[in-house]
Amino acid sequence: MKRIWWITVVSLALVLMLPAYGHVQAASSAAPVPSEALGISPESAPSALEPLHVEGTRLVGSSGKTVQLRGISTHGLAWFPEYVNEDCFRQLHQEWNANVVRLALYTQEYGGYCSGGDKEALKALVRSGVEYATRQEMYVILDWHILSDGNPQTHKAEAKAFFREMSREYAEYPNILYEICNEPNGGTSWQEIKAYAQEVISVIRANDPDAVILVGTPNWSQYVDQAAADPVQGYDNLMYTLHFYAATHRDDLRKRMTAAVEAGLPVFVSEYSICSADGNGAIDQAEADRWVEVMDRYGISYVAWNLSNKNEASAVIVPSCTRSSGFTWDDLSGSGHWLYQTLRGK
Repeated sequence: MKRIWWITVVSLALVLMLPAYGHVQAASSAAPVPSEALGISPESAPSALEPLHVEGTRLVGSSGKTVQLRGISTHGLAWFPEYVNEDCFRQLHQEWNANVVRLALYTQEYGGYCSGGDKEALKALVRSGVEYATRQEMYVILDWHILSDGNPQTHKAEAKAFFREMSREYAEYPNILYEICNEPNGGTSWQEIKAYAQEVISVIRANDPDAVILVGTPNWSQYVDQAAADPVQGYDNLMYTLHFYAATHRDDLRKRMTAAVEAGLPVFVSEYSICSADGNGAIDQAEADRWVEVMDRYGISYVAWNLSNKNEASAVIVPSCTRSSGFTWDDLSGSGHWLYQTLRGK
């Protein structure tokens, strides 16, 4: 409960900043995204930036009610930094009804944090993203986005240094979640992931004893059953990630997810899309709707991939759109149309 005082400070700051932040960046003459009344579920919508914790398999606010985070992930910060801006986050929150944004910090890919990227510039983007999201009363996931590195142990020293620095800075923020390894793959075992997690979690907990921490699972964060059989011990407020791409992952993976939850594992879907697992191909809205129905039924939070105009099916902005906020309906891809309607439809 050490963070409750901070909510008051943020609320006062928001009042004082209203004149400066009271408008969305102007769009072109194209018609804006429709602005019908939002249909937010009072049972799962968090109060503004209330501290979160884990009870059983659920994410819970300070009021004691289940909280479901629903929002979007950036693409790699090094490649699409332009979408980290306050007007964009404001639109996502106010018009799309997103209450969380995930900041994807790639580790090993070109320009990645551990592969020659500008560490200070990337951390500055993370810090800007945190501040923009906080002012817009959104939660923020700091995503250590391992992918081609496969095993989180590869850059463990850098991960510990990064999360030590971030958790020291944001220990008093009520809206930060730490995702410590995006998608372990390439045969990385749960025991290797678990050993890594125990070390990184201890670093975070030295500064922030309460924040929710998301732990990746084997096979691109799909084998939540292995985590359910042998979860990390000794720490509270841990959740375990499952990722899906609806045109590839169907009932088998959904059953694995629900079985893990029914076995007592807190699951968080920190990345998903409605296309194929390679981020491209045809989209499958019907299968995506089945996923949403199950996640809503179990109170599972879910964060869509990705906020960019990359020429791939998972990007929510069409490649021809050059603006970084003030998006119109015509600026959205098929995935973007589905996500906008899904986030607003609840």
